[in-house]
Amino acid sequence: MCVQCDGFGKQSAPTGFVCAATASPAPAGPSRRRFLKASATAVAACAATQAGRVAAQTPGVDGELTRLQGQRRILIKGGIVLSMDKQVGDFANADVLIEDGKIREVRPNIAASDAAIVDGTNRIVTPGFIDTHHHCYQALLRNILGNGLLDPDYGRDIADRLTAVYNPDDVYWGTYVSTLGMLDMGTTTALDISQVCHSPEHSDEGVRALKDSGMRAVYAYSRGAGPKAMYPQDIGRLQKTYFNSKDQLLTLALGSGLNKDLFTAARNAGVFTANHGVNHRTEKALADLNAAGLLRPGDEYIHCTQLSADSWKIIRDSGGKVSLSVPIEMAMGHGMPGIQGALDAGVRPSLSSDVDVTMAQDPFTLMRHTFNLQRLLLLQRMQKNEPNLPPLLTTRDVLEFATIEGARCLGLEAKTGSLTPGKDADLVVLQADRLNVWPLNNATSCVVNLMGTSNVESVFVAGKAKKWKGALVGVDEARVRKMVADGRDGVLKRANFPMNLFG
Repeated sequence: MCVQCDGFGKQSAPTGFVCAATASPAPAGPSRRRFLKASATAVAACAATQAGRVAAQTPGVDGELTRLQGQRRILIKGGIVLSMDKQVGDFANADVLIEDGKIREVRPNIAASDAAIVDGTNRIVTPGFIDTHHHCYQALLRNILGNGLLDPDYGRDIADRLTAVYNPDDVYWGTYVSTLGMLDMGTTTALDISQVCHSPEHSDEGVRALKDSGMRAVYAYSRGAGPKAMYPQDIGRLQKTYFNSKDQLLTLALGSGLNKDLFTAARNAGVFTANHGVNHRTEKALADLNAAGLLRPGDEYIHCTQLSADSWKIIRDSGGKVSLSVPIEMAMGHGMPGIQGALDAGVRPSLSSDVDVTMAQDPFTLMRHTFNLQRLLLLQRMQKNEPNLPPLLTTRDVLEFATIEGARCLGLEAKTGSLTPGKDADLVVLQADRLNVWPLNNATSCVVNLMGTSNVESVFVAGKAKKWKGALVGVDEARVRKMVADGRDGVLKRANFPMNLFG
């Protein structure tokens, strides 16, 4: 959440394509989280014999998964492929070959007798979704601010009162369950704005949780509070300790505001800045940084609500990247989301969920809100007979925002964001024969406008199955639920913050 004090094709799938097959039964979905203390007690009882802080690894749920986990080559066969790479193209029926964690080939009729086979019939295979701005630690407080506004509710209750009492373990479990939730919903990469760095130990636990989750993540080291906070100077220690290799799932950024000292710190560390609270009130600060020559290609600008054309030009010309959190921006009072301003300036945005204290973190919500808002605004202008209007967004555009543009925003386009041979195999397998979307007539429209998290069947990160046939892999969910509920209870108690289950 952004508060102002942060300133310190080859074969195209035809539109009418329909796969001929029968629908398979829907897999059972996860049970709903409950905020009742009684449920937390019950979970504690059933998990009492579990040990270790991190979710235990469990055997494969079936023989097919066991084979997948033991093979260096995996072949997803006979799926509808949306590659998000114009050179690769889209396919009504094709195979995706994964080898040693990377995409080896994408085309029809791949022969690989030594590979573990994944049946892609009536499945849509896309790159994993990318969330370019989320405060993962806050997952302990999910939906606690359902009716809240940015000012005063979020700043008072979340950013100040509740965040201030987080212990390092709370950072771990909040971040860990947030990343598991993302993987469950098809998000394979996220940028974590960790605005809870009250001490080096808090920062360490945030990084460890990201690592333990097995997802691809950018840790945006951010401000904290209290006498032990070492922001931003502790970025050097973090970099040497956790980010000394480029061949890993975790990378580093500096969570920042439009502040000269913070931009200088990022330059000295050789990382990009993830800038909060960028809006019409911060335009002078943006212009001043531009005049000082401190803006660099790859810096990320978050929200960008109600920016002028001059500010959009600065972002574009400096090589900046943009993250829009359209659902949160509409619900919490950030101002008009900057989707049309970005497009008018020639900036292709990425999408982000921001905070699940108020709003869902799933990529389908992000895509649909963005699609609907831009079209609503333009259609209203069309009704007023405005001339020379820009084009309406398409579902293809929005799917790009959620995948390849997200990778570009985070500087990861060489590794992820599209099903391109040579990139890491970050991908999702989506069920297109469930009754909420069947029959399939247009693949991109199905993903963006009809699908939801129940359609996410399997998720791979760097070729490893993180979700398989509807269930997370290697996660002790009972233990996670217990630790998260305990963490939630402790934070609320220390902050003397009342929980209103029905408010």
